[in-house]
Amino acid sequence: MSDQNSLLTLTGVSKRFGKPLSKVNLLMNQLGGTYTDEYIYAVSDINLQLASKEVVGLVGESGCGKSTLGRVAAGLLSPERGARTWRGKDLTAMTPEERRSVRLSIQMIFQDPYASLNPRLRAIDSVTEAPIYHGLVDQRNRQEFAQSLFERVGLNPEMMERYPHQLSGGQRSRLGIARALAVNPEFLICDEAVASLDVSIQAQVLNLFMDLRANLNLTYLFISHDLGVVRHLTDRVVIMYLGRVVEEGATEEIFAHANHPYTTALLSEMPVISTERKTFHPVRGEIPSPMHPPSGCHFHPRCPHALKRCSEVVPALIQISPGHLSACHLNDLK
Repeated sequence: MSDQNSLLTLTGVSKRFGKPLSKVNLLMNQLGGTYTDEYIYAVSDINLQLASKEVVGLVGESGCGKSTLGRVAAGLLSPERGARTWRGKDLTAMTPEERRSVRLSIQMIFQDPYASLNPRLRAIDSVTEAPIYHGLVDQRNRQEFAQSLFERVGLNPEMMERYPHQLSGGQRSRLGIARALAVNPEFLICDEAVASLDVSIQAQVLNLFMDLRANLNLTYLFISHDLGVVRHLTDRVVIMYLGRVVEEGATEEIFAHANHPYTTALLSEMPVISTERKTFHPVRGEIPSPMHPPSGCHFHPRCPHALKRCSEVVPALIQISPGHLSACHLNDLK
């Protein structure tokens, strides 16, 4: 995919969070101590492209950097290294007016709608505050505007005067979607948007996402650890492990021909409906600390097929079949 065909492109994006030394540690260093700054390497050298109207699933264990990457993509966090381009143009080269337009075009739906909604604002205020501020809606038309948004996301307009605590979990999720849609975005980043909902409510919200995509020509980055949801919703899947992309490809290709051992392990844990008894084999060990990630391939301490080279050299993300990328030294042996 060329930059001209891409809606949003992340190139070589890295993000780390630092903990500066305390005054006590600085004093100890003057007396011969060896304290150093501590960093959490959340995202390391990520390349990601999203085409217009595409749905990309971002998958991985908790702590792998999915949410951080989503926030970098949304512009809520600035990358330490790397570039973000929108329709082939670097955001740092844009005028303030162009950057403002891009910020409105990219919206994020957060995992916990209750925490992301202002408890002091009524539902109508939550969905109309941003469009009124940016001049997209006139104050006199806010009631009609809010009513149309509520109806679009399946909320009863009678709930417009309610506060977040007066809504159910599913209703708050729909309110969060309505708030994101209020500024006419092209690209939605959904961070575990249905993870906290009951299964029946999850299905309703997922169907809503599909309908909105069809009706509004939206592009999605869908962050999730639920592989069933990802398979149902997405066109392409990106697998992350400890801040790195380890595999990427079309959804059906990944589910049918997973290449990386980590992807294979995740798929083996996916629940299935079957009359046959199945033994589940979870990924062995715990995900390492991002403060002290393993050398070489980050997954090698947990990989059943690890080679000596895996602990020494970082595997490159290479194409193993059309549109299917994987970062594993085992591909060199084939």
